[in-house]
Amino acid sequence: MAKKTNNNNILLKIKDFFSNEKVRIIIGIIFIFCAFYLFSSLFSFIFYGDKDYNLLKHSLDEVSKESKVYENWIGYVGARMANTIINQWFGIATLFWPWFLIRTGIQLIHPFGHYNLPKKLIDLFFITIWGSIACAFIVPTLEIVPYIQLGGNHGNEIVKYLSTLIGNVGLGAIIILTLLIYLIDPAIRWTKRISAYVKRKNQQRREMRSEEELGVWSEELGVRSEELGVEENEVEDSRDNACFVRDSDSEPDEELGISVQTSGEPSSLELSRVQPEITSVASNEELGVEEKGEEQEVEEGRDNACIVREGETETVEELEASNEELGDKEDEVEFSVTVAEGEGSELVEQNNDYDPTLDLEHYKYPSYDLLKDFGEIKSVDAAEQQENKERITNTLRNYGITIKKIEATVGPTITLYEIVPDDGIRISKIRNLGDDIALSLAAIGIRIIAPIPGRGTVGIEVPNKNPQIVPMRSLIASEKFQNTTYDLPIAIGKTITNEVFMLDLCKLPHLLVAGATGQGKSVGLNAIITSLLYKKHPSQLKIVLIDPKKTEFTLYSTIEKHFLAKLEDSEDAVISDVTKVTQTLQSVCKEMDTRFDLLKKAHVRNIKEYNEKFISRQLNPENGHRYLPYMVVIIDEFADLIMTAGKEVEMPIARIAQLARAAGIHMIIATQRPSTNIITGSIKANFPGRLAFKVSTMVDSRTILDSPGANQLIGRGDLLFTQGNNLTRVQCALVETPEVEAICNFISEQQGYTHAFYLPEVDLGDGGDTNMRGIDMSQRDSMFEDAARLVVLNQSGSTSMIQRKFSIGYNRAGRIMDQLEAAGIVGAPDGSKGRQVLVMDEVQLERILETL
Repeated sequence: MAKKTNNNNILLKIKDFFSNEKVRIIIGIIFIFCAFYLFSSLFSFIFYGDKDYNLLKHSLDEVSKESKVYENWIGYVGARMANTIINQWFGIATLFWPWFLIRTGIQLIHPFGHYNLPKKLIDLFFITIWGSIACAFIVPTLEIVPYIQLGGNHGNEIVKYLSTLIGNVGLGAIIILTLLIYLIDPAIRWTKRISAYVKRKNQQRREMRSEEELGVWSEELGVRSEELGVEENEVEDSRDNACFVRDSDSEPDEELGISVQTSGEPSSLELSRVQPEITSVASNEELGVEEKGEEQEVEEGRDNACIVREGETETVEELEASNEELGDKEDEVEFSVTVAEGEGSELVEQNNDYDPTLDLEHYKYPSYDLLKDFGEIKSVDAAEQQENKERITNTLRNYGITIKKIEATVGPTITLYEIVPDDGIRISKIRNLGDDIALSLAAIGIRIIAPIPGRGTVGIEVPNKNPQIVPMRSLIASEKFQNTTYDLPIAIGKTITNEVFMLDLCKLPHLLVAGATGQGKSVGLNAIITSLLYKKHPSQLKIVLIDPKKTEFTLYSTIEKHFLAKLEDSEDAVISDVTKVTQTLQSVCKEMDTRFDLLKKAHVRNIKEYNEKFISRQLNPENGHRYLPYMVVIIDEFADLIMTAGKEVEMPIARIAQLARAAGIHMIIATQRPSTNIITGSIKANFPGRLAFKVSTMVDSRTILDSPGANQLIGRGDLLFTQGNNLTRVQCALVETPEVEAICNFISEQQGYTHAFYLPEVDLGDGGDTNMRGIDMSQRDSMFEDAARLVVLNQSGSTSMIQRKFSIGYNRAGRIMDQLEAAGIVGAPDGSKGRQVLVMDEVQLERILETL
C-alpha cells in the first residue's frame, strides 16, 4: 500500500512539473522546432531525393568526392532520416507528423479552444497506418519517382500478406470499410453542427418575420386612427350645416335631409332628398354600422330635428317625444363609445416607453448638503511660488543648465513648475537632478516629468508647504459632475490645475486600486461609491461589496434593499466569509452568462443597446427579457483573498474581467500589497484603469503602473492614474465616515425593495449545505478513490486541496468532496475550516471502498 501511495505521489509530482507554464512553453518550442526540422527533411527528400537516395544506397567509399554533397535541406542527417521514415517505415503518410507536432506545440505555448491530445494521437496513428496500407495497395510502384515507396516497407509487407490471405478484392473492401468506420464520428459531429446552424437561422428568420408583422400591424393601426380622426371632422361639419328651413312654396315631395351610406368607408355622410318628415335615427340592425357610425347618426338626427316645414304644424308633444327618443339613443351610444376609448387609452399606455425608475418612483437622490463644507480653500501664496522658482533656477544654474522661463500651476497639494530650457540642453541632465532640487527646496516627493507630453516643457512637481484638502462636496456640486453624460460616473478628486477629475467606469471597464497602508485607498473607494450613489437610481445600479477585513464597508449595509446585491441565503449584504466570496463571484459569473444569453436573443452587442430596446418595448418580458441594471463588484483587500482562497477566487475574477464588460458588470479591486504574485499578468491585462497611491519602492510602482512615480508621491490621498497612456496626478477627494453614514441613512429611510438584489444560485461546493440524499454513489468520480486516499493520508480534507493536488476545476472538486461526505469519509463543512476526516487509517478506508 505504501508503494502504491509513493507511485501516486510521483505521478502527482510529474503532473505538477508538466503543468508549469514555463515547462509547457519550452516543450512547445521544442515541438515546433522538431516539426519544421522533420517537414524540411521529408519535403526536400520527396522532390530532390534522387541523388540522395543513390548516395545512401551505395557505400560512400565507392562514390566520387564530388557526389558526397547531399541535396536535402538538412544534409546527410535529413536524407538518412527521410529515407528511413518514408521508405523503410510508413511512406508519405508520415507528412502528417509535422502538422501534429506544430498543432501540439502551439497549444502548449498558448492554449486555445478544446484540444484532446489522446484523440489527436489516435487520429495520427490511424492516418499513418491506414495511409501506409492504402498507398501501398493503390500505387504499388511509382515509376516517375522510383526512389520513393509511397506505402513504405510497412505498407508493402502488410499488403503482400493480406493479398495472399484474402485477395486484392477483400483487401480493398477492408481498406474502404475501415475508412468509413473512422469517418462516422466526424460525420455525426458535422451533421449536428449543420443542423444546429440551420435551426438557429430559422429561429432568426421567424423572429425577424414576427417583428416585421408587428411593424405592419402598427402602421395599419396608425392609418386607421388617422381615418377615424378625418371622419370625426366630417361629422362636426355636417352637424353645423344640418339645420335648414324650407320655403312654403317648395314642392311637397322634396325635403332636405341626411342619410348614411356604409359602402366603402364606414360612416361616410352626404346630403340627400328624403320623405317630408323629421329624420330619425336608424338602428344598428337596419344599417349594420359600427358603434362609431351610431354616434354620428345620433348627432345628425338631433341636428335634423331643427328642420321645420312652413305650412305644416306639429305639436310640441311630438317634438319633445322625438327628442327624448334621440336622447335615450345618444346615452346608449355614448356608453359604448366610452368603453372603446378606455381600450384605446390602455393601448397608448402600453406603447409608452418603459421607465425602470417607476419601481421606486418617490426615490430622492441624496443632496450635496449631506457632505461636509470645509469653507474657503486657500491657495499657495505668491511669495512661496516666487521663492521656489528662484531656488529651482539657481539649482539648475549650478549644474550648467540655463532656462528661458519658468511658470507655476498651483494645485491643492502640488504645484507644477514648468520650465523651458535653453537650446542645446539635454533633458536627461534635468531628469537626474531630482534629489538636488529636492534638497534645495527642502521638500519631499519631488517628481520630474521630462518632457510633459504635448507641452514642450519640463515639469517639476513640488509639494506645497500647506497642502489643502479636496472636499467631496466640491466635486458633487460641480457643474461637470451634475451635467455629466457618463453611464457610471466616478469623481475621484482634482488635478494639479484644480479641475474636477472624473472617470466613466463603463469605459475603463475595470479599475485596480493599489497603495501602501494608510495612503488613502479606503477613502478613494468611499469616493467612488459616493459618486455612484449620487448619480444612479436603485433600479439602475447594483453593487457587490466584498470586504475580507469586515470593517471597511459595514456602513453600506443599511442600503441593502436599495443598491446591494448578494446571495439569497447570505445573512450579510457585505460579504466577508471566504467561502461566500467564492460562491458570490461564481454567482456573478452565472449572472454574466445569463445576461449574455439575453443579449444574444435580443441581437445586440452590449447592455446599453439591450436596455434601449427594452425601454422602447421592443423586447417581450414573457420571453425572459428584463431590464438589466449595471453591476459593480468592489473587493477591498484582494491580497487577503488570494492568500486564503487562491485560484478559487482568481479564476472567476479573471472571467469577469475578460468578458463582463458587454454585460454591464464592472469590477474594482484594491490591495495594499502590490506584488507580482498578487497583481498577476492576467489582472494587469484586464484592468487597464489603475489608481496608484503612495508605495514604498519603485518595484511596487512598476507593478501597478508599469512605470516609476508612485514611490515619489507624498501620501494622504496623493495618487497617479493611468489608463494605458500618460500618468495623471490627482489629489483624491476626502469623504469622512460621518458623511458616508449620513448618505446611507438618507437612502435607507426611503422606500426600498423588499430585499436585496439576489444573485443566481450556483453549486455550493465545499462551503454550502448539500443534500446528501441526492448523490448517487454508483456514479462516483474517476478520481474518487485517489482523493479518498489523499484525504486519509493527510488527515485533512478540503475542496481547494483536491483541486490543487489533482489540477481539476472547483466544481468537480466540490462534487468529489460531497461524495466523500456521503461515503462517510469526511464530515460536514465547518465554515472556512477544513473538513474533519472520519476514517483513521488506510485499512478502514479500503473496507469502505470495497462496500461501495
